[in-house]
Amino acid sequence: MRVIISGGGTGGHIFPAIAIANAIKLRHADAEILFVGAEDRMEMTRVPAAGYKIVGLPVAGFNRKNLLKNIPVLKKLATSLLKARKVVKTFRPDIAIGVGGYASGPLLKIASRNGIPTLIQEQNSYAGVTNKLLAVKAARICVAYEGMEKFFPKDKIVLTGNPCRQDLQSDTSLEEAMRFFELNPMKKTILVIGGSLGARTINQSILMNLKLLADSGIQIIWQAGERYQHEIALGLDTKGATSDIHLHDFIDRMDLAYKAADLVISRAGASSISELSLLGKATILVPSPNVAEDHQTKNAQALVDHDAAVMVKDADAIENLIPTAVRVIKDDSVLKMLSSNIKAMALPDSANRIVDEIEKIVSKKA
Repeated sequence: MRVIISGGGTGGHIFPAIAIANAIKLRHADAEILFVGAEDRMEMTRVPAAGYKIVGLPVAGFNRKNLLKNIPVLKKLATSLLKARKVVKTFRPDIAIGVGGYASGPLLKIASRNGIPTLIQEQNSYAGVTNKLLAVKAARICVAYEGMEKFFPKDKIVLTGNPCRQDLQSDTSLEEAMRFFELNPMKKTILVIGGSLGARTINQSILMNLKLLADSGIQIIWQAGERYQHEIALGLDTKGATSDIHLHDFIDRMDLAYKAADLVISRAGASSISELSLLGKATILVPSPNVAEDHQTKNAQALVDHDAAVMVKDADAIENLIPTAVRVIKDDSVLKMLSSNIKAMALPDSANRIVDEIEKIVSKKA
């Protein structure tokens, strides 16, 4: 079996893509898998680190606010289509899988044009423009939420959930997690994850409320993001932060971070929500306002409607996020309710469900 997996841009696209690749390899050890991503994006380092080959396309996202800025974007798209055609012709895949992100559009378009079956993995509760266009020719559309027939042909939809990193469910203990992050086992812990790239508003809300956190006796595992790490570290030094603040640019051992957390503060990306659901973590979601079709708010609302998460709008976060977090973490009944309800929304074994669909498509082609 020869498979192209295309997409990336953020960890939210990359980690599910790698999970799918790993699941394919477990069933088909001789499968040849090629990733196609966007040049200069994080997949170009994360995918090889996971043991897979990747080709980069010079593709970029469209600027929806200033159309004139899209002239160079269109040139990059044209170049990307040409390069995608060469990749498809050379690799000759049996199937092409799109996981979202800049590169999936041109690659899947070329694959469809060459008679190669395609599968789309739509991670969000609100489908993006690219996936809606690609769905016309797709053989299958794997989704994580009910009600996606308002975006896609109903007969192509399969509810699979979003694949999560396999290491998140490692057999770790709370004691090991506490030791790893040098935490006090007598204090409650908030894990702050603004996505793989960080989140300025979430970071600012913590800096502005350090005294409240200190007075509340709460400790923080804080993934600030590489782009914000330096300024946050300076801010903590200036404000004289306590030893209860544990700052990281990126956390490699997310299994231990989740294990240690009584409460998680997170953006509302589909991949993050899938991880939080799988692990049953009480969560406050702060949807990013800088995403297409405001899809993170829609992702968060799907959980809020089931009392499975608390949502704080980005515009309100600096004033309300930390006071809300302190109230939630001090109420064990609320923590228990949120944990139970978000766990009930999980779709486990998503990667294998997607591989089931891949096998059906490839066998039909043969």
